[in-house]
Amino acid sequence: MFGRFHPRARFRALLAATCTAALGFTLLAGAGSASAGENTAPVAAKAPAGSKVATGSKVVGYFADWDVYQRNYQVKNIQTSGSADKLTHINYAFGNVTGGKCAIGDAYADYQKTYDASSSVDGTADTWDQPVAGNFNQLRELKKLHPNLKIIWSFGGWTWSGGFAQAAQDPAGFAQSCYNLVKDSRWADVFDGIDIDWEYPNACGLTCDTSGAAAFKNVMAALRAKFGSSSLVTAAITADASDGGKMDAADYAGAAQYVDWYNPMTYDYFGAWDAQGPTAPHSPLTSYTGIPKEGFNTDATITKLKGLGVPADKLLLGIGFYGRGWTGVTQDAPGGTATGPAPGTYEQGIEDYKVLKNTCPATSTVAGTAYARCGSNWWSYDTPATIAGKMAYKNQQGLGGTFLWELSGDTSNGELIHAIS
Repeated sequence: MFGRFHPRARFRALLAATCTAALGFTLLAGAGSASAGENTAPVAAKAPAGSKVATGSKVVGYFADWDVYQRNYQVKNIQTSGSADKLTHINYAFGNVTGGKCAIGDAYADYQKTYDASSSVDGTADTWDQPVAGNFNQLRELKKLHPNLKIIWSFGGWTWSGGFAQAAQDPAGFAQSCYNLVKDSRWADVFDGIDIDWEYPNACGLTCDTSGAAAFKNVMAALRAKFGSSSLVTAAITADASDGGKMDAADYAGAAQYVDWYNPMTYDYFGAWDAQGPTAPHSPLTSYTGIPKEGFNTDATITKLKGLGVPADKLLLGIGFYGRGWTGVTQDAPGGTATGPAPGTYEQGIEDYKVLKNTCPATSTVAGTAYARCGSNWWSYDTPATIAGKMAYKNQQGLGGTFLWELSGDTSNGELIHAIS
C-alpha cells in the first residue's frame, strides 16, 4: 500500500493465481466493474448525483489538518505526488464535535494559514486580506485542477469522539449545526458532504459512550434529512467483528440506509498498546494460525457487515499508509514477545510507510500483509504488493472502493496510492 506488470491481462491472471493460492479466494473476471444492484433505501438515502463513481472504484484519501505542521505535508503534495489523479474523494480530518455541535477543528490550519507561491497548489501566493486561506483555499484550488474530485469534511476522530454523546441527545440540532458549518458561504464550494468518525457509539474508545444502540442510527438519519440527497453523508466505523464487540453495540445495519458508504477501519487491529505483544500484523486481510483475537481481521469485518445487511457497495476497504511496531523482539515470525512500542518519528509504535520501506524493508507476509524484524524492532505494514492482494479481495467481494489513512504516509511519488488505483 509492487508488482505492476504489463500487459494488464497478464497481471490480472497472475494476481488471480496468487490470491487463490495465498489468500484462499478467487479473483472473479470483471469483479467490481458492475453495479451491485439497485439501492432499495428510502429516497432520502439515495446517493447524490455528484457521487456517481463506478462500483469498486472509489478511492477516498484522508488528509489531516495537522499534516501542515511538523510533517510539512501540504495540499500541494497531493498534486505533486500524483495522488490527486488517483483520488475520487478526499476526507478532510477533523472537525471538532463539542457542545452537541459541529465546530472548527483548527482555525489556523483550516482557513487562516497563508501560502506563498511556491507552496500553493496553483502557484499563486495568498494575500493577507483574502477571506479564506489555509487548507480550505488550497483544497479549492485542487478541485479546480480536478473538477471531478469531491471533498468531504470529517468530524470527530479518536480525540474528539467524546462530543458525540451530547450530539446524540439532540440529533436534529447537531445536524443543523453541521449543515451550517459545512455550508458556510465562505467555503461551501469546497465541501461536497460530511463524514462522521465516531469512535465508538455505545462502546469505548478514548472515552466510553453510553448513548444507546440506536444513537448512531438516529444521528445519521438526522444528518441525511438535513443535508438531503445532494450531499454526501458517510461514516468511518469500527472494524471489530468479534462476538459481543463494538460492531454489536450500535445499529450499523439500520444506519446504512442513510449513508452513501461506510469506511470500516480495517487497520489498527493489533499494536503496541499491548506492550508485551504478541507481535501481530495491524491490518491482516484474513485470519491466520495464532492470531491474537478472532474477529480482528478485514475479512471478518466485511463478512459480518454484509451479514448484518449492509450492501457490499456501501463498504470501502481500509488501507493504512503506516506500520505499527514493537521493540525488544527476538522472533522474526508473528507471535513474539516484546518490551514495548518501537520508536517512531512522531509517536512510539507507529511509523509512516515512506520511512519503513527504507529503514525496515518487508521480509515476509502473513494474512495478506507484510512484516519485518530489524534488530529488536518488529513492524507490520502494507506494501504495493500486499495492497494488490487486498484490491483483488475488494473486487471479489464487490465492495464500493478503497479508503486510506492517510495521505502523508505515502512516498513523494505516491507509491501506495498508485498500487490502489
